[in-house]
Amino acid sequence: MLSEIRDFVKGHFSDIMLFIIVALLILLAFASGYITAKYQSKEPIQILQKQ
Repeated sequence: MLSEIRDFVKGHFSDIMLFIIVALLILLAFASGYITAKYQSKEPIQILQKQ
């Protein structure tokens, strides 16, 4: 069983590496967007009631 996994990885190594790189880039883009949105300084919305 272990030899079958090893043969599969050897046969599809470039595809596996491409998938890992793309997945890491997607996670990096999401994390940078999340951090940017979290630390933006925006004024909170205030709702005032008329009396």
